[in-house]
Amino acid sequence: MLSAGRNADGSAVAGRGAVHGGRFIGLVTWATRLAGVLAVLAVVLPPERRRLRPSLAHWLGLPYQATIAALVITAVAGAGLLCLATGLRRRKRRAWQLAVAGAVAIAVLQLVFRHAHPLALTATGLAVLLVSYRNEFTALPDPAAGRWRALRVFLQFGLTGVVINVLVLTAAGHHLTGHPSLRDRLEHAALALVGVSGPVGFRTPTLDDLTAGLGLAFGLTAVLLSGYFLLRCAEPRPATTQREQELLRGLLDRHGHRDSLAYFALRPDKSVVFSPTGKAAVGYRVLAGVALSSGDPLGDPEAWPGAISAFLATCARYGWVPAVLGCSAQGATAWCRHRLHALELGDEAVLDAGTFTLDGRAMRGVRQMAARAHRAGHRVRVHRTLEPDLRRHLSVLAARWRGSQPERGFSMALGRIAGAGDPGCVVVTAERDGQLRGLLQFVPWGRDGLSLDVMRRERDSTGTGLNELMITELLAACPALGVRRVSLNFAVFRAALHRGEQLGAGPIARLWARALRLGSRWWQVESLYRFNDKFRPQWTPRFIVFPAGRDLPRIALAALEAEGFGGRPPALMHTLRPTPPRSPAPTP
Repeated sequence: MLSAGRNADGSAVAGRGAVHGGRFIGLVTWATRLAGVLAVLAVVLPPERRRLRPSLAHWLGLPYQATIAALVITAVAGAGLLCLATGLRRRKRRAWQLAVAGAVAIAVLQLVFRHAHPLALTATGLAVLLVSYRNEFTALPDPAAGRWRALRVFLQFGLTGVVINVLVLTAAGHHLTGHPSLRDRLEHAALALVGVSGPVGFRTPTLDDLTAGLGLAFGLTAVLLSGYFLLRCAEPRPATTQREQELLRGLLDRHGHRDSLAYFALRPDKSVVFSPTGKAAVGYRVLAGVALSSGDPLGDPEAWPGAISAFLATCARYGWVPAVLGCSAQGATAWCRHRLHALELGDEAVLDAGTFTLDGRAMRGVRQMAARAHRAGHRVRVHRTLEPDLRRHLSVLAARWRGSQPERGFSMALGRIAGAGDPGCVVVTAERDGQLRGLLQFVPWGRDGLSLDVMRRERDSTGTGLNELMITELLAACPALGVRRVSLNFAVFRAALHRGEQLGAGPIARLWARALRLGSRWWQVESLYRFNDKFRPQWTPRFIVFPAGRDLPRIALAALEAEGFGGRPPALMHTLRPTPPRSPAPTP
């Protein structure tokens, strides 16, 4: 719910109603978890099972198997409520529907098979609470899957389990008692899906355990996979229209100097939402239920609140967790005004091209490495414009130098090299004996700045000082290019590494720095910091923005996948996810 308040650009701001709605959602979430825990304990704990006394079930003449089935359904519904709590917290409509069904099922089963049990009251209260606040659950499901895909998966695994168990019972007929009919075998196989014994008797206990295990495994798989397809967040195919690209480039022309990461909003794997006035925009990509943005909102800071509100509204509509990587202090302040939180993620290395020099003892390491590369025969060229043949050649070389490694970067990477649609980019190449050995690509940072995008070289050039030579030659060419500032790599957790090395650092700071150095064996944490620090840059803090601490693990996984350092296996995602639709982001 939104109040009648407005931002400066006319967009609505969250008010008291939104805060109260969030509190009610929290109440519903914890009530769901409580009911789920009580339901599971009612089945798992022996004292609870011993208190089972069929009352209404006895009067209705229900068999003993119905009591066992009630226990199984109660346990499954309780576990389902625990799983649905996260979906309810994100206001998913389907999670609400399934939670109502689970609460009603638990309440009815407890009333039929037990009298005055606290679980029945808890489940009934939960159902009433869910129905009372039904209008709060509006997040849409994934349009790429839907209920029919979930139903198809459920039927596929359920029927497969039944067929396999019937075949096992038929093939091992001499291990069965009597001569069960096909109907008995079908009934036994179907009941095995929910962990209930059927009418078929066994001479061999191992066969009984095998059919029960097969049935329960297929039944649980059918429930879990169908639940995944019902509840998963929409993960649309990222794309921007030609009109949106034109609007973004217009904002970059007017406001691109504000943020060194602004040009990366043109990545091909980003979608975009605009403020109501069209004066600001937020680019994002959806991964694992997280809408991941990077850098500051693009455009006029006065219109940032409108773009942020539009982005958060899109996240709420689809049940996404909003997150921002690498925003500046000004951007983090704007995000935090929308009830988000910020933590320092690292620092960006920024060089002043006008004052940079290789003179002095502090720059001896860079000076020596650059001189080594120059003595080895490397010659550097700085390109403001590229011929089409050279563009194609550089793109092929960059792909070859990358090899089988995944494309790295999201928050500080454009995703393409020497593109014809990026005339403002500057490419630095290094040659030796007439052969290209390395390249750097810098994207525009307004009209007088550059931001490092790609750093590639031949694999046998490691440790030769080639990167140091290319960077120093670029800085030497900056006055002719009209460039005053250059942004290098982003060093994650730089401040923590620096504090852990200082005299008098506490045990926690030293332990955290040691853990980061250990992680550097797999991720470039310390190495990027050391490389950047050689140039004596100005360190500019960058922040991560998130809704709550409990969302940080999911955001971290999505960020690692976006940056190319892990995440969900592509083969698994291709199996579980069909071709997604285009992003629903609106255009002004």
